[in-house]
Amino acid sequence: MAIEPYRRLLALPGVRTLLLVGLLARVPSTAVNMTLTLHVAETLDLGFTQVGLIVLAATVGTAVGSPLSGRFVDRYGLRPVLLATTAAQAVFWATAWAMPFPVLLVCSAAAGLLALPVFSVIRQCLAALLPVEQRRTGFSLDSMLVEVSYMTGPALGVAGMTTLGSAWTMGFLAAGLVGSGSALILLNPPTRSAEEMETAGEKVPRRQWLTPGLVTLLGTAAAATFVLTATELSLVAVMKNAGDTAWTGLAIGIWCVYSLIGGFVYGGLPRGLSPLVLIGAMGLLTIPVGLIDGDWWWLVLALVPAGVLCAPGLSSTVEALSRRVPAGARGEAMGLHGTALLIGGAASAPIAGAVIDGPGPGWAFAVAGLVGVVMVLIALPFWRRAASPVGKSEPVAV
Repeated sequence: MAIEPYRRLLALPGVRTLLLVGLLARVPSTAVNMTLTLHVAETLDLGFTQVGLIVLAATVGTAVGSPLSGRFVDRYGLRPVLLATTAAQAVFWATAWAMPFPVLLVCSAAAGLLALPVFSVIRQCLAALLPVEQRRTGFSLDSMLVEVSYMTGPALGVAGMTTLGSAWTMGFLAAGLVGSGSALILLNPPTRSAEEMETAGEKVPRRQWLTPGLVTLLGTAAAATFVLTATELSLVAVMKNAGDTAWTGLAIGIWCVYSLIGGFVYGGLPRGLSPLVLIGAMGLLTIPVGLIDGDWWWLVLALVPAGVLCAPGLSSTVEALSRRVPAGARGEAMGLHGTALLIGGAASAPIAGAVIDGPGPGWAFAVAGLVGVVMVLIALPFWRRAASPVGKSEPVAV
């Protein structure tokens, strides 16, 4: 049965607690951008140029800080990094509501640089807790929980900003982030397995693991978020043009459910697939979505094939990375993976927006899918053989 792999997974010591803490800890982090957006647009009453600058500053800071935090975790352990980043988030979110825009812009970049590394930490610790043969199931379940976090956090941010205002909402966000960091500090999950602890303290040169194959794997992960972000924007644009804006939240929620179903099924399969296959197929199946004409629910129905591949595609990149990178560099590698996801989403928004404003949202679906397919084709030559953490090589099915 599909449920049996999950039952075995959750029976492993520490896994259930880590996943539960990870789910709750990620919710405040997913509310960050929405809270900043509404604070600048509504409370400060500034334009969307300033909104874009704030979100850009926070995103660039996080993209730079994610691998740095991972490297410090590899070198100094989990708790010192969590203590520093939790304190930084507490200070920023407790005072951000009172900052003038120029100060907020600089401090948003600094807060991004010192963002709580909850996403990469949970994945790194999962890799340490799980046997290799159960990582696909574990990362699939984790990807599903990330989907739930993103369905919850931004909605809470909107509800808080519209009912309580900036000061209270940012105060609650500060408390949530401090709670997240504190929970992880108290839990202190292992970042390496018992066997991997034997090599603790050994420096791992980047040239040993940051290979062209890994770089293209990160590029493929970025392409996945490019496709997802462009699809979301295109879906919103199509529904707005059709006068169905009121149903947008429901449409996006249904699309997220597709991903949850796909992740659940994929995690229960006896054998996984290459990220190139999953993300390439997701891109290919996104291309024709823009041809759908008629009621919005036909469009949502057309998103089923690509939608069910979202969670499997993203989780497969994490699994592949955990196999390719030695334990001593896994934190930095997971941080780079997080940076790749951010870059893909950040690059997608202006490109998709330009296509939507030009040829139209139907073409934006095609461009999004084409980017995913092209990135997979670029990665394909580097994917013939994957280096294992001990320097041997193992064939990888494409």
